[in-house]
Amino acid sequence: MKPLAIDLYAGLGGWTDGLLAEGYEVIGFDIERHVYSDHQYPAQLVLQDVLTLHGSQFKDAMLIVASPPCQEFSYMAMPWSRAKQIERDYLSGTRDVKKLTALFDACFRIQREAIEAAGHYIPLVVENVCGAQPWVGRSRWNYGSYHLWGDVPALMPMTVKRELKNGPDTKWRENRCNEENRMVPSGTKNNGGSWFNVAHNTTSDKGNNTVKRIAQEMAGVKGSDGYERDHQTAFGWKKPKTSSHSNARKAASAMIAKIPLTLARHIAKTWYPREL
Repeated sequence: MKPLAIDLYAGLGGWTDGLLAEGYEVIGFDIERHVYSDHQYPAQLVLQDVLTLHGSQFKDAMLIVASPPCQEFSYMAMPWSRAKQIERDYLSGTRDVKKLTALFDACFRIQREAIEAAGHYIPLVVENVCGAQPWVGRSRWNYGSYHLWGDVPALMPMTVKRELKNGPDTKWRENRCNEENRMVPSGTKNNGGSWFNVAHNTTSDKGNNTVKRIAQEMAGVKGSDGYERDHQTAFGWKKPKTSSHSNARKAASAMIAKIPLTLARHIAKTWYPREL
């Protein structure tokens, strides 16, 4: 019998890919089904708001993993005045910090409820961006730009500097959010804790605008006008003439947020039960 793992905020199933590869049965939970061309969740998916789940449902699970949405944390890491005003609002109490961290906190509530129902310990590993740390506490480890909380193993795989030749996610760059100066793929969340990785001047395309690049490649777009309209709409800058590239942008963001297979397999292997 295969051990059961639960994947919260499952997205495209980065965690699940590694869990399946290591021999788990996996059930994912997400508020929507992500299907982008050939990319989709690879296991059983339950469409349900994670905030409505009770951990007693998972008393038979051997491992819980989660990647709560990071958009608000990411946005506040940006240098824009609007982003900094939102940050000040949270710090001053004008905005409710509990609402900001609700999706993150739900993971640990679910773990506590699952442990109580099971009568034994069930490990939990939660992934989010560097920019989440001021609000939820310092991460226990980071694999490049993927920061981890919860039951993170003492020994973790290291990211290394590599240079590949093909594909949208194969150029590598330095991640300055990591004090140990490791190297991470450019198709991941960026060094400021944001999954946008947007240059200050988005029309000039200075910097490494990863979402823009991948969105264009997935949509077959040449030039930046279509993406620029969609990106501006996402933050309320101005109404676009069309939203034709919104699916491509969502797909790019989902791909960037996907947990690397090396990391997912390591966590899965570490917590694989010795006896079932």
